[in-house]
Amino acid sequence: MQPIVGVVADDLTGGMETAAMLVALGVGVGFATRPDSLRGMPVAPAMVLAQKTRVIPAAEAVAKSEAAAHALLELGVRQLFFKYCATFDSTDRGNIGPVAERLLDMTGASFTAYCPSGPVNGRTVYSGHLFVGTELVSDSPKRFDPLTPMTDPNLVRVLQRQTVGRVGLLPHASVRQGGEKLRLLVEELAGQGVRHFVADAIYDEDLAAIAALTVDWRVMTGNAPIMQHYPNLWRARGWLSGEGERRPLPAVAGPGVVLAGSCADRTLEQLRAFEAARPVLWLDVASAEGVGQALAEALHWTLARLGEGPVAIATSASPDDVRRAQDRFGRDGAARFAEDVLGALAVSLRDAGVRRFLVAGGETSGTVVERLGIDRLHIGAYQGPGVARAVTEDADPVALCLKSGKLGPVGMFLPTLESMKHPEV
Repeated sequence: MQPIVGVVADDLTGGMETAAMLVALGVGVGFATRPDSLRGMPVAPAMVLAQKTRVIPAAEAVAKSEAAAHALLELGVRQLFFKYCATFDSTDRGNIGPVAERLLDMTGASFTAYCPSGPVNGRTVYSGHLFVGTELVSDSPKRFDPLTPMTDPNLVRVLQRQTVGRVGLLPHASVRQGGEKLRLLVEELAGQGVRHFVADAIYDEDLAAIAALTVDWRVMTGNAPIMQHYPNLWRARGWLSGEGERRPLPAVAGPGVVLAGSCADRTLEQLRAFEAARPVLWLDVASAEGVGQALAEALHWTLARLGEGPVAIATSASPDDVRRAQDRFGRDGAARFAEDVLGALAVSLRDAGVRRFLVAGGETSGTVVERLGIDRLHIGAYQGPGVARAVTEDADPVALCLKSGKLGPVGMFLPTLESMKHPEV
């Protein structure tokens, strides 16, 4: 079998969401977290390689993404799809632009498009400007992000600061026309030297038009929702036959915990909803004595309560508390402190018998998966924004839900942990 798409995901939550969407649409998926983990894996129509590259230095992100892409290209994938966040989380140095340019160079492709829109979640692009609901991203809470604050809503400008090649726009009117007219616009702009196309998309139909435009491109980039429009196009080309055979997720017993590192408003809401029923330990990074002390405190607190049901441990904090932590440790130091505590805690809790983890936040998810040594996952079907399950592919399975900080229903934590105790339907 020749795999159709190789997904290079810049974090674990986004990679898992993309994979879960494809599974729900009857597409077989292989999921790995390291390039060498692909060796010996059964080849599926979609192969997803998710790594923690969103906020590391651009040169490191390019190198890790290149290694991922190389492993996927060795499998013979028809297309590389670079998956990043709906809010285009990046800085003027990258990492989205530099990674995409490297993928273009690797494949010899002349151009690619950028489609971060997810209309169902209120993430849209119009006239090249990114909106979160009715607000420009620069007016949304995203402007306070501790690592990648988005203060410029114009993605053409943002991307041009990250890339060498020229950036252009596929305006909404052209996307709505779709078909041959949209293809001719790309051809015209590419002839003028445009290598990177930011695509307007407001409605789901816009995603369908962009998918139809790009299905044969060697490299495509974007957020997960556009991926849902490719399987029917693959079937029409004879690349994918019928509905794939699904392997339902098995039930996983054992205690369950929530580990939350995201400072997104939605994660804070979810933690407060969880706290109405079960205990939450709020770790204050700004006043912590050190990683060892914070870990010991969290482990003692958790083990004393696990027998009564799920608990949550959070380094999530308000913008003011984040600033206090950054004043003490520096921007990267504060984030690293929180990740070190939660990552080490995950290992200690697994050793203590915890087998069900819900992890909130892309960076936190990456750290937890790395610390637990997980290199392959069996992905379940997509259940809605921020809600997808997975189980490790080993004899003593661990169940996971890796949730983007900004997504998911407010009351999802307890029901999701409970669902892991039952086989996937």
